[in-house]
Amino acid sequence: MKNYKYDNVRNIALLGHGSSGKTTLTEAILYTLKQTKRMGRVEDGTTVSDYDKSEMERGFSIGTSVIPVEWNNSKYNIIDTPGYFDFVGETFSSLRVAGSAVIMVDASSGIEVGTEKAWRYCEDRKMPRLLFINKMDKENIDYVKVIRELKEKFGKKVAPFAVPWGIGPDFKGFVNVVDLVAKEFKGDDCVETAVPEELMARVNPIRDLLIEAVAESDEELMEKYFEGEEFTTEEIHEGLRKGVISNEIVPVLVGSATERVGLHTLLDMVFDYMPTPHDMHEGIYEGVDPESEETVSREVDENAPLSALVFKTVVDPFVGKISMFKVYSGKFKKDMEVLNATKDETEKIGTVFLLRGKEQLEVDAVLAGDIGATSKLQHTETGDTLCDKSSPIRYKGINYPKPCIFMAVEPKSKGDEEKIGQALHKLVEEDPTFIVQRNKETKQLLIGGQGTMQLGVVTNKLKNIFSVEVDLVDQKIAYRETIKGTATVQGKYKKQSGGSGQYGDVHIQFEPCEEEFVFEEKIFGGSVPRNYIPAVEKGLHDCIEKGVLAGFPVVNIKATLLDGSYHAVDSSEMAFKMAASVAFKKGIQEAKPILLEPIYAVNIFIPESYMGDIMGDMNRRRGRVLGMEAAVVKGFQKVVAEAPLAEMFKYATELKSMTHARGWFDMEFTRYEEVPSNLVDKIIQTVTEEE
Repeated sequence: MKNYKYDNVRNIALLGHGSSGKTTLTEAILYTLKQTKRMGRVEDGTTVSDYDKSEMERGFSIGTSVIPVEWNNSKYNIIDTPGYFDFVGETFSSLRVAGSAVIMVDASSGIEVGTEKAWRYCEDRKMPRLLFINKMDKENIDYVKVIRELKEKFGKKVAPFAVPWGIGPDFKGFVNVVDLVAKEFKGDDCVETAVPEELMARVNPIRDLLIEAVAESDEELMEKYFEGEEFTTEEIHEGLRKGVISNEIVPVLVGSATERVGLHTLLDMVFDYMPTPHDMHEGIYEGVDPESEETVSREVDENAPLSALVFKTVVDPFVGKISMFKVYSGKFKKDMEVLNATKDETEKIGTVFLLRGKEQLEVDAVLAGDIGATSKLQHTETGDTLCDKSSPIRYKGINYPKPCIFMAVEPKSKGDEEKIGQALHKLVEEDPTFIVQRNKETKQLLIGGQGTMQLGVVTNKLKNIFSVEVDLVDQKIAYRETIKGTATVQGKYKKQSGGSGQYGDVHIQFEPCEEEFVFEEKIFGGSVPRNYIPAVEKGLHDCIEKGVLAGFPVVNIKATLLDGSYHAVDSSEMAFKMAASVAFKKGIQEAKPILLEPIYAVNIFIPESYMGDIMGDMNRRRGRVLGMEAAVVKGFQKVVAEAPLAEMFKYATELKSMTHARGWFDMEFTRYEEVPSNLVDKIIQTVTEEE
């Protein structure tokens, strides 16, 4: 594939609900443009973009695929994103480098949750987009109802650019409202005809609205419109293009990916109306100088110094690590040395290629505005900036959602722990929304992500790629123990077994305090010699690691050494450490010990209609709703609450169920609180059984 300058490059993200037809559309475009010899099917696992074993087994996209195609002397980087919400990180990284989006709408299902989310992602980024109503050939299609729903949900900017010719099994084409041309599809052939008279009554009102939008895009055109003059085709296209790029118009097209209807029109309209890399941000991208942290910028120009952002990493068991990047300025060429401005490391570039699914198309260079890939970078991760060493710049990384579900990983075979750790580290490089952490208290290896489906895919990859099998189990909770009362006790350790014995005797008061652990001594008259007092403190320090209720760490206690006795011959540091241990166990038991559990601050974002369900559910989780406020997202509320971690393990899955996947949340540890007395015995029993 030859190199294309930025004005002939379009980077388009395919968004939409799962099964709306994104991958099928990609496959249809490849086949129609004769890039493949046959059209693959998602159901058969034969598509170009869903090449991963997990994708073929499950029948839906898990990772983003970039599919470059050539059309009309231009290059399109079609970015096929997953529709399943657990893999939203792939969508975020794709939108970071895309210039526009095509939102797929299933004509038989109308607006789905994935449609709403795709629209919101574009709105947040002010990204130009068009809507492609797919599956127009299915039965029971109501096009007018779908258009009405789109306008009600997303506003007046939704503008039909095509009117279907026939509905359901009778769907045979459409009318291009902009150019007033009817297109009838007969197998592989598309026949352009005059608009049928029976369709003009539907076409004319829509075209009048588009002409009004054209007039509003320019003062001269507005004057021409009021004087009753006709616009030229070029003026219509240019006026609509301004409206689409400024996000004031969102075109709606119709078609069928499986029947390959509407593909050429879609490709033409992407070229005519969607922005080039230079149209975005007025052709200027801002970053910072990695040394001075001052703002610097780069123009989208192949003659400018190189700068590129790595937006995706693929762990290939044969090739190694593949880094996919978008070039913002300059030329990304093979055999060059570049600076990783994020890591302050130098990278040597080997081969440079384009990825089409798993196929590598080798090229000499990738120019500004285009997307490419390279392999075997030593230091580079997703979100890093690669740039010219003599002209450094660091771009802002990619914002990913925080993990909201954690589970513990346990190997099925002993001795696989090290292999699991290494494999998980590689998978984290591939998916930054997935994290790995070791809980030092519970000794568990935890993996976190967006949902159970994502974690299930991780375990599949461990098995398929790295040949290690694991079980996912619930994480253990790091409880704490403390006391509510005060107790003064004696701890005496006395041992005689021939020769010199062991003797230590202490009187210690235990009481609650704000700090984690405080030791104080109030010894008078040398009842415990000074040189043994540090041993008493050390003995207590050792004991607070394991409490008397269930063996959890003890916090927020103050221990005061009041009195004691010693033996001139038999006393030793060890004896006083043991005496302190005896006093600790006795004193904590008498000072009303209680169990503490971690409490998390929770922010829940939901549509207003789900407010009652969410608040009731939070109460059932022993949570407290502290307040609510309007969220940044229109029509959403932010519920601020606190809840015990023990009640939040499966909340990610249950919130999706309650809100039909519209809601999301984040949570952060805030403090420890007393466990209700009716739950303490059950927790202690569970811990005892596990031991």
